Amino acid sequence: MSTTQTVTDPRYPIGKFHYVEPQSREERAQQRKEHIDALATLPRGFRNGVKDLTEAQLDTPYREGGWTVRQLIHHIPDSHINAYVRFKLALTETDPVVKTYEEQLWAEMEDSRETPVEVSLTMLEALHTRWVVLLRTMKDEAFARRFVHPQLGPMALEKVLAMYAWHGAHHTAHVTELRKRMKW
Repeated sequence: MSTTQTVTDPRYPIGKFHYVEPQSREERAQQRKEHIDALATLPRGFRNGVKDLTEAQLDTPYREGGWTVRQLIHHIPDSHINAYVRFKLALTETDPVVKTYEEQLWAEMEDSRETPVEVSLTMLEALHTRWVVLLRTMKDEAFARRFVHPQLGPMALEKVLAMYAWHGAHHTAHVTELRKRMKW
């Protein structure tokens, strides 16, 4: 099971990702369902988190030295597209080596600064619709399939699923915590 803890570090408002391998088939199935459900509800929850923000608020960093809300909105589909493709590669190839991407550089590109946020919010909804259909139709043994990350080594899809469920909640919390601090 993955766990999170509340911390005061604004970089990790729900705590750092931590994964504990489930010990039983039932635990694994329950954890998987929770993570898939989290990915299914992320687009709506994230959209609600950024609802009614002004242009100035969208251009506010969620923490000192951090990305702006606008960059976060564009980052999540960028990251999750990479994850979705990695899932498909792992399901169709044997231990494929995946490519990394420089997320900081992607976030600084003009499309992450200039594209209307609605484009990425809609993109996230469409992507997660496809990804959740895939996840809900995968057999148990498919979650043991792996890809090889050049920096992290072999990664089982079971753990990657948990990581991206956390990732969505992590960035949603960046926005919701900023809104609380700023009283928006």
